[in-house]
Amino acid sequence: MCGIMGYVGERDAAEVLLDGLRRLEYRGYDSAGIAVACDGRIEVRKTAGKLSRLAELLRKEPVRGTVGIGHTRWATHGQPTDTNAHPHADESGRFVVIHNGIIENFLPLREELERRGHVFRSDTDTEVLAHLIEEEYRGELAEATRRAIQRARGAYALVAMCADEPGRVVAVRMISPLVIGFGEGEMLLASDIPALLPYTREVLVVEDGEMAVLTKEGAHLYRLDGTPVERARMYVTWNAEQAERGGFPHFMLKEIFEQPRALTETMMGRVGPDGRIALEDVHFPDGFPEELEKIWITACGTAYHAGLVGRVLFERLLRLPVEVDYAHELRYRDPVIGPHTLTVAISQSGETADTLAAARLCRARRSRVLAITNVVGSTLSREADDILYTRAGPEIAVASTKAYLAMLVAQVLLALYLGERRGGLDPKVRTELVHELQRLPARVQEILDAHEEIVGLARRLCEAEHMYFIGRGLDYAVAMEGSLKLKEISYLHSEAMPAGELKHGTLALVTHGTPVVVVLTQHDVYEKTVSGLQEVKARGGYVIAVAYADDEHIAKHADTVLRIPRTHDLLSPVLAIVPLQLLAYYVARERGHDIDQPRNLAKSVTVE
Repeated sequence: MCGIMGYVGERDAAEVLLDGLRRLEYRGYDSAGIAVACDGRIEVRKTAGKLSRLAELLRKEPVRGTVGIGHTRWATHGQPTDTNAHPHADESGRFVVIHNGIIENFLPLREELERRGHVFRSDTDTEVLAHLIEEEYRGELAEATRRAIQRARGAYALVAMCADEPGRVVAVRMISPLVIGFGEGEMLLASDIPALLPYTREVLVVEDGEMAVLTKEGAHLYRLDGTPVERARMYVTWNAEQAERGGFPHFMLKEIFEQPRALTETMMGRVGPDGRIALEDVHFPDGFPEELEKIWITACGTAYHAGLVGRVLFERLLRLPVEVDYAHELRYRDPVIGPHTLTVAISQSGETADTLAAARLCRARRSRVLAITNVVGSTLSREADDILYTRAGPEIAVASTKAYLAMLVAQVLLALYLGERRGGLDPKVRTELVHELQRLPARVQEILDAHEEIVGLARRLCEAEHMYFIGRGLDYAVAMEGSLKLKEISYLHSEAMPAGELKHGTLALVTHGTPVVVVLTQHDVYEKTVSGLQEVKARGGYVIAVAYADDEHIAKHADTVLRIPRTHDLLSPVLAIVPLQLLAYYVARERGHDIDQPRNLAKSVTVE
């Protein structure tokens, strides 16, 4: 990840590429680079850091040409360094690629290529693509690219150039987005529409499993079997600000709708064909999983709520004691932590000050520290013993959505991985969990496709003064996050608690019409939760239930039911939170608030 730009025409390619990449800066990145065809060769300029550093490099070492590709990188393989920045080339420098996404089998491919004499310069998965294309080249870049990607597995958008075909750019999409722009005597390519708008508003979206071949005369689209594709172009009517958000009115809504892809990429390459879990940056010493006595989870805010889900997962699947503590509390405790403990520190940014301090405390007491974070090269990832990157991609809105779902799935992967290493995990449960895990992206998409009823519900709730969220077990963890989302962006007072706690005080605040959200997916506590729901109904409360689509009983007890597809109960938090994210969003919209930048809040809390 994260930003792709390509140009074929008559203008100065470096200027167009740099301008396009600037328009993609909102996506987040850690390094940048361009490649330009000139005088029978391809010149590459790249650097870690912001685009200002790349612009300065280009001032010192300009490149002249009218065909090129550019990239801003959000690291998924390899630290954010000059060498790991895109573009990447083969040894000869004749073949240059940029790439968003993940190549699952890059390591065996790299080892195979090295055995045949290929020399690699970077730590990235992307570089293998340049070497594969070089091996497959027989005079046609498009055909070489098509054959090369047949050897690679993963989710990606790939763009390639060849010094022997200086007027041509080839691109392939497998999940990660690509858009073609049609100009007058020029063609453009980008990972998102904003980069194209200064040059054209006539675009064509490349679909999954398609290849595009661009020259300045136009673009040809093919399926990967070589079959030509004909598709009507579209005319973009959005302004530049809207285009950055992909046509969505807010980044938060855009990121909610990106969640199926975030889940797919978090699992990519980690669930083998046999269902075995492979975590590339987790390197437990021999005997450590078997000797593990306790797991600590530490985090803040949304990440803490993800940790509440992790506690249940680890306890149920590993039969280990688990403690979850706010990082700002743990760091000032005197916790009983030793060498047979694992500390799971969760932070989207990897820079949360309290989480860093808590992780350091645990490590000082000889606990092994595993970081779950979204940012490669972050402080937390550098200081941890093991890393589990969530791969959710940059998250712009302050209220976290897709990063939270990725944290949940990362913990499921970790629990299954530890279960395999420790033994004792019921094979039937493991098989069912792996199967249902892989179906989660499609099931999240089902919820998103049928969310219109939430808009009407938000209109009903937007004038409320108080809301309450209840649930038991995993449902309580979801209630906590749902309540946080609502108050973060709607400024409506909200409180979450276990369903059994309602009658120990808070029930006094439930009067006629008071909205109460009940999350109801856990079969082992279903009846007990319904009892709490009935106490709310008896006092005139307005009950909104989040329940499975096949739950035939809940409609008898709730005023409104938000349905989610059936899944394994241990995975239900991944689905149950989605309608609550949408509810929070639409309530905030009805109340007219700044959804992406709520008052008094920052995306990353890097101070105490």
